[in-house]
Amino acid sequence: MRLKQLEIKGFKSFASQTVVNFDADVIGIVGPNGSGKSNIVDAIRWVLGEQKGSELRLDKMSSIIFNGTKKKKAGNLASVSLTFENDKDLLPTEYNMVTITRLLYRSGDSEYRLNGVQCRLRDIRDLFLDTGIGSNSYAIIALGMVDDILADKDNSRRRMFEQAAGVSKYKNRKKETLRKLKSTEDDLDRIEDVLHEISNNLTSLEKQAKRARKYRDLKGQYRDLSLLLTGFRVEKLRIDYDRIRNEINHAEEAYRNTDAKITTLEKQLGEERQRHIDKEQLVGERQRKLNALVGELRGLENEKQMLEQRKTFVARQTRQLTEELDEAVGQLASYGEQAVQTGAQIAEARQLLEARWQSREQAEAALVRVKEGHAGIKSQLDSGLKQQQQEERRIFELEKRRAINGNQVENFRFQVERNLGEMEDRRGERESLEDALKQLETEEATKVEAVAQLEQREQERRDALETTEVNVEHLQTELSRINRGLDARRNEYKLTKSMIDSLEGFPESIRFLSKNKSWTREPTLLSDVILVDQDYRVAIEGYLEPFLSYYVVDTAAEAGTAIQLLSDKQKGKANFFVLDALPTPAPTGAPAPAGTKPATQVVTVEDRYRPLTDRLLHGVYVSDEAQLPAAPEDGNTILSFGGRYARRAYSVSGGSVGLFEGKKIGRKKNLELLERDIAATEKQAAKLSTTLTDERKKVSDLRQQRLDREIQIRQRELNGLQQRRAALRARVESFQGYFADTEAKNGKLNQQVEDLIRGNLEIDEQLAGLHATIESLRADVSGTDEAYRRLSEELSAASAHFNQENILHIQQQNHLQTLERELSFRENRRDEIRKQEAANREQLKELAREARQFDEQQLTLAGNLESMYVEKKEYQATLNSAEQAYFAARTTINGYEDDLRRENRIRQDAQIRVNQLKEKFTDVKFRINSVEERLQIEFNLSLSALAEMEVEEWTGSIGDLEVKVDRLRSRIGNYGEINPMAVEAYDEMKERHENITKQRDDIIAAKDTLVKTIKEIEDTATVQFLDSFERVRIYFIDVFRSLFTEDDNCDLILLDPENPLESNIEIVAKPKGKRPQTISQLSGGEKTLTATALLFALYLLKPAPFCIFDEVDAPLDDANISKFNRIVKKFSKDSQFIIVTHNKLTMEAVDSIYGVYTTEHGGSGVLPVQFTELEGSTSFSAV
Repeated sequence: MRLKQLEIKGFKSFASQTVVNFDADVIGIVGPNGSGKSNIVDAIRWVLGEQKGSELRLDKMSSIIFNGTKKKKAGNLASVSLTFENDKDLLPTEYNMVTITRLLYRSGDSEYRLNGVQCRLRDIRDLFLDTGIGSNSYAIIALGMVDDILADKDNSRRRMFEQAAGVSKYKNRKKETLRKLKSTEDDLDRIEDVLHEISNNLTSLEKQAKRARKYRDLKGQYRDLSLLLTGFRVEKLRIDYDRIRNEINHAEEAYRNTDAKITTLEKQLGEERQRHIDKEQLVGERQRKLNALVGELRGLENEKQMLEQRKTFVARQTRQLTEELDEAVGQLASYGEQAVQTGAQIAEARQLLEARWQSREQAEAALVRVKEGHAGIKSQLDSGLKQQQQEERRIFELEKRRAINGNQVENFRFQVERNLGEMEDRRGERESLEDALKQLETEEATKVEAVAQLEQREQERRDALETTEVNVEHLQTELSRINRGLDARRNEYKLTKSMIDSLEGFPESIRFLSKNKSWTREPTLLSDVILVDQDYRVAIEGYLEPFLSYYVVDTAAEAGTAIQLLSDKQKGKANFFVLDALPTPAPTGAPAPAGTKPATQVVTVEDRYRPLTDRLLHGVYVSDEAQLPAAPEDGNTILSFGGRYARRAYSVSGGSVGLFEGKKIGRKKNLELLERDIAATEKQAAKLSTTLTDERKKVSDLRQQRLDREIQIRQRELNGLQQRRAALRARVESFQGYFADTEAKNGKLNQQVEDLIRGNLEIDEQLAGLHATIESLRADVSGTDEAYRRLSEELSAASAHFNQENILHIQQQNHLQTLERELSFRENRRDEIRKQEAANREQLKELAREARQFDEQQLTLAGNLESMYVEKKEYQATLNSAEQAYFAARTTINGYEDDLRRENRIRQDAQIRVNQLKEKFTDVKFRINSVEERLQIEFNLSLSALAEMEVEEWTGSIGDLEVKVDRLRSRIGNYGEINPMAVEAYDEMKERHENITKQRDDIIAAKDTLVKTIKEIEDTATVQFLDSFERVRIYFIDVFRSLFTEDDNCDLILLDPENPLESNIEIVAKPKGKRPQTISQLSGGEKTLTATALLFALYLLKPAPFCIFDEVDAPLDDANISKFNRIVKKFSKDSQFIIVTHNKLTMEAVDSIYGVYTTEHGGSGVLPVQFTELEGSTSFSAV
């Protein structure tokens, strides 16, 4: 595959359409600095997809569009097209000619095209994948990239190896696969979280479905009784509604009568207020006149004060002008005397200036005569000196050559001796290196053993960590179980305490007596004094259900007090057990039937309550059998231990056990047991938590004791020892070649010493003849020099005399100019003083006139003020009489206002009564509406529909009905949240759980496939990279020695051979006679040749279709340029080379040249030159 053509338009400095044809194997691009040569390389890099502006020498990508010059406007589009000939089918396309195009518009829009069809950048990158072509390919190298390659900046060295080895696609696939793996793991984590949540919800939904059915039964019973109660309440509210409406009508009639009285009073008050307003307006009018007069008085007084201030200012200004006039008279006399003196000085200075001018002219004429004689003798002397200097220079050059030759002889002899000494030192160094090599081998064996021991310790740590983590997991599970049980007990404790505090399930009378403790010291219910074993709690509670809400009191007086209190407060009825009334001793029962035991044995009570429980449970037995027993004797009862049945002599009752059965009896005792149980469980949880913390700390310590880092360090030390051993072995082997080279150098140096000694003998013969000639020339120059010195002394004296006279003339001229400026200044100043004096006299006249006017105005103001003060007294008297009439009318109005306020209070009271009745009326209506709304919301019924419904008869009181409804409502409210769609949600959730479980299994299988794919990619890429690296290493050594010498050393080393795909690559380059510690210590030319050797080693592994060198040959000298050109010519058989250069030898070596020049409008242009067309010609030119 070859490059065929590059088309550029509007790209950087190429404003016009520019076409570059790549028809030759080696193409050179030349031109002066700043002409735009490198822009051609940037264009190729840009069209191949370069996205970084810094790589194109830009601050931003939009700067790539031609920005305009003085003679050509800026472009709106940058376009570059690159055409390839796909003759070797290197590109995966059926086209023989492939053209890629990139366009960037000034608006910021851009596009890529492939053979004229718009495409994506990814399509172009996929097209050139693993072909060696790309914007960051090793086929495009600039001078600055040489240092980047050698310094391995941004892993540029590794990137080139990956491109050449063809593992870039594997790394891209691995990166994509890792991204998919990460996404898959995230999906798996989310699915696991969802499954965990769904699993928890399934169990919850199943319980909710069971509770929902029982909840519906309670709601049905509650609905029927609530509708009955609502009917009773609505009937009562309607009666109140009619009564309050009649009361409102009577109250409104009283309000209207009072309102009529108030209207009459307000009319009378309005008429009186109108008369009062006339008097008030009269007072206001007289007050305004008085205020206006007072304002005028203040204005006149202010004007009088202003006149006084202005008179004072005029007097002060008059005094100041008089003083200035007196001072001006003195200044005019002084300036007149000074002007006369200055005029006399000017006349005297002009006479002296004329005398100085004549003296200066005489001195200048004498200086000209001496200069003419001095110039002639100087010309003669310079000619002789020049001839003498030429001969002396020849002598100097010969003596310098002789000294250089002598110095070289000494240097060559010293170098021979130094080489012999170095050879002796190298022999000793070789012996030292051999000893060091043995020591390194011993140390390497020690390191290998140390690494093995560390790996064994790390494995032991991992085993201990795994065991401890299993213990932590077990402890966490146990602690979670205990905490769940603790939470359950705490919730049960809170629920039990809440039920005790609120007396849930008990009638209102019981709750009232429990809150009001005035009738007894500590109200005690029968349900609170009995504690029953868990297995028998439901059975005993079912049997004692009629008595559980009975209060247990000591005396009948206490019961009487409570009954009286209930009667007074209308809080219903209550039942009481009186301990003092119980007969003693308690009755003895018959033996327990077979398979049963007395109920009193499963009940725990305090001794003071034992007689009561014995009587209540007399003849009651509990059975552990699930089967229904035979009928007991008359008067006895057998209860099932689970509460499923109760067997009497003539009846049997039983059935399912409710969710809240067994929760009423023994609440207080059970609360105490729960409190002790919670405390014990908390201690157990705290102890287990402490153990778990210790185990977690042990896990943390074990994790911190990881030896991976130390193993890696020891492994790197071992690798370093191995590399040092290899380097030492190479150095020992290189000493033998060094000894042979040094002996050959010493032979050459001895021959050069003999040649230099013969050359010095010939120089001595030439120097003898030159010394005789120089003596003759020196004698002639000596006579001429004596005459030249005499004339020089005369010239110096004449020049000094002229300079002195010229200085005196200039000084006198400056003095005259100074006197003339002083005279002019004094005359101007006298004129200014006269003008100021006249102005001051005119201003004094004006000030005198103003002073007279001020005196006249003061007299007028004094008369006006006196008359206005008299008028002010008259206005004040009329104002006082008007105010007295105003206040008398005000008193009459106040009387009317008092009567009006009294009637308003009466009307307000009536209004309040009406409003109160309306509020009651509104409240009744609101309560009726509330009942209707609650009926509508709770049961979706209206009052009319309720009236038409047939409800069951209620024989009890409304109070009992309210108690029963409240009890049902409380049970429903305490029932907790109910999910009416629990069954449907459970089925749906179960189906979803099965689907997600299937998805999880699919994702786990996909994850395993991705992990396997990553392993296969890594194995394939590692094998391919190591094989390619070894081949490039061999090619690098061959190319390096072809560019330097066969004896030079170089190598490529993987710094991390255990991880070759991520390892850095070190370049070892040691030209003959040098031992640099790093590549950076090489010269610029050596660096360039080393980088060139690496590049061509990569080309040998995987030839790029074309290679671009941008001034890479700049640091090379002529000898190295020839080597560079030969290797380019050699490789041009397989690849095209495009070389941007300034070097003439490189220009000679290319097959064709494109000259880049600056056009008239400031842009860049290209001219082609084909060397093949110039065969047989000795010269050519291009415009």
